[in-house]
Amino acid sequence: MSSDDIHAPIGAKAPQGTKTIGAVIAAAFLGLAVGGLTGRYKDEKALALSDQQRAVQSVALIRIEAPHEAEPLVLPGTLEAFNSALVYARVSGYVKRWVLDIGEPVRAGQLLAEIETPDLDEQLAQAQANLATARANEKLSEITARRWQSQLENDSVSRQEVDEKTGDFAAKKTIVDAAQANVKRLLAMQSFRRITAPFDGLVTARNTDIGALINAGEQSGHELFRVADIHRLRLYVSVPQAYADRIQAGSAVQFSVPEHPGQSFRAKYVGNARSVNESSGTVLIQMDVDNRQRLLLPGSYANVTFNLAASQNSLQIPASALMLRKQGPQVAVLGANERVAFRRVDVVRDLGPTVQISGAVKPGDQLIDNPSDMLADGDVVRVSRPEAKRP
Repeated sequence: MSSDDIHAPIGAKAPQGTKTIGAVIAAAFLGLAVGGLTGRYKDEKALALSDQQRAVQSVALIRIEAPHEAEPLVLPGTLEAFNSALVYARVSGYVKRWVLDIGEPVRAGQLLAEIETPDLDEQLAQAQANLATARANEKLSEITARRWQSQLENDSVSRQEVDEKTGDFAAKKTIVDAAQANVKRLLAMQSFRRITAPFDGLVTARNTDIGALINAGEQSGHELFRVADIHRLRLYVSVPQAYADRIQAGSAVQFSVPEHPGQSFRAKYVGNARSVNESSGTVLIQMDVDNRQRLLLPGSYANVTFNLAASQNSLQIPASALMLRKQGPQVAVLGANERVAFRRVDVVRDLGPTVQISGAVKPGDQLIDNPSDMLADGDVVRVSRPEAKRP
């Protein structure tokens, strides 16, 4: 018999052990499936809880305190002489000599330089000759008028001829007056050959030398000397518009200059321009400085410090609490129920690490330090560490 002739009996039952093994295997697969679904559900629930916890951002707070100390305002300034004059020549000529050089003190009316004026001298000589001629003509006209006046009494001449001689004498007298005035004018001009100081001070510039050709006037020539009165100085400071009204008479003002490191000087407030410069948005303020010891130099740069009373209209916060958005500068304030509220503010002054702001914030508000760009108005946050005080 071959193997092809061997067949299992029709209707024969499987052994009982085989059914048990199949049931166990099916139960195992079912347990694995249920366990997998349960573990996945727990993982998804834990992940959702973790995402929810991460969505509540941790933040650090800054409490704004009311300003109570004076605010120092440091600005650049310029020192200028109390009086300063550019000395020009009033007559043309050549420099004959100069007497004082730069840095030398000078008294009012003291000689600075002398000018040779050959053209003016010739004009004066001609004017004096014209005056002499006019006086001679006047003398002759006077004698003639008197003679004709005496002949009129004898009816030797007519009234018309006497009037003509008298009128000629009056005309000649007028010519003499004009010629004399011209001589006086040229004499006065000749006195400007001496260049003198307009007031007590210091010679700060000399722009000429012996033999130099001098043209009279400001338009046609350059200044010969510059004289400055430095016993007092004027200190000018351009103050931002927001601070202009807070600097008034009696304000404490101190300044320093590079040539005297570590030394401070005091200035006295005089007034301001009462006008805002359109290009810079500042108001020019003027102060007086006592410089009798002549330690300070006109034209110097000064570092000016104003000790201003604390302003209740502006608050100082760290720059890290400020957000620059398309709506403008904003700060994030922690409100009720740990929710974020964004408020619009204006930057009054940028101090680098800190900024002064004004707007919808007040002392006692809690600001969020370094707020995330993902924060939105109304978000819930969690405070991560104790509040920090205002700097």
